[in-house]
Amino acid sequence: MFKHLLVFLDGFSLAECMLPHTVAFAQAFEAKVTLLRVLANLTLGMPVDAFDWQMAKAEAEADVDSIAGRLRAAGVQTETVVLTGEPATCVINYVHTHPVDLLILSSHGESGLTGWNSGGVEQKILQCSHISCLLVRADQPAPTEQTDLRYRHLLVPLDGSPRAECVLSFAATLARFYDAQLLLIHVLRPPEMPRHVPLLSAERALAEQLMTCNGEAVGKLFAQLKSQLPAATEIRLLERADVAAGLQEIAASEQVDLVILSAHGYSGSSRWPYGSVTVNFITNGKTPLLIVQDLVADKTPTMWEGTAGKDSKHMMSR
Repeated sequence: MFKHLLVFLDGFSLAECMLPHTVAFAQAFEAKVTLLRVLANLTLGMPVDAFDWQMAKAEAEADVDSIAGRLRAAGVQTETVVLTGEPATCVINYVHTHPVDLLILSSHGESGLTGWNSGGVEQKILQCSHISCLLVRADQPAPTEQTDLRYRHLLVPLDGSPRAECVLSFAATLARFYDAQLLLIHVLRPPEMPRHVPLLSAERALAEQLMTCNGEAVGKLFAQLKSQLPAATEIRLLERADVAAGLQEIAASEQVDLVILSAHGYSGSSRWPYGSVTVNFITNGKTPLLIVQDLVADKTPTMWEGTAGKDSKHMMSR
């Protein structure tokens, strides 16, 4: 379960969209929170005025302390850390060297609401953190008070694989805590049978038979899973040629508060940090996204870990 949440703050107001979700997760999982602020390396080969630097440092510390006070007032155990260096490198290095269970990110920060669905720093962190992440959309309306968030509709896409089912315990915890509806959905995709000419009747019959067989197998699996999940759990099968598009349609039409899915499904390669459906939700989704990492992080030092030790300096932890 999530017992230690790391929240990356970059000092810009867009990042505050994470705070209601941070409180919601901390309360549901009885977790502690670390607020991480990174002061970007301002030198860039040029001398920096010592007074200006100390002022920036003091302002960052005061800002993080203020946010920590708000979380503590909501009953959340909170500590703060301020580092200096390249933001993505510092966050990744911290994740790899501390017992963090969940990383909480805003989809946009310093770069503002650009045409991309997430900022450049956030993309780097998602690519290299190798842990479960909660991505909060900065361009979507958020509760005015950080304690007002109550999840009501949770969407859990499943592809029939054990890897995808790793999300169910987390989804069930949130659903029970907030008395939310849990929607389990599986998209049945017609088998690919590329031809230069139309399919023969026997080939079409074979494809239909395979679809029926898959639907029956998934229906039985979902029935078993539902018996172990909260009462307000709905199961649904959807036929679509494009799995990701079908899931996105459901997320929009059902007014889902949170999408919960595994980093990889049955066809996702462990060579990549995320499978294709998860990547689609990261890049195209409009709903807060909880990605549960199904793979054990590679302990081999990465290029990020190698450079973080040079660029980052621990300044404050309490």
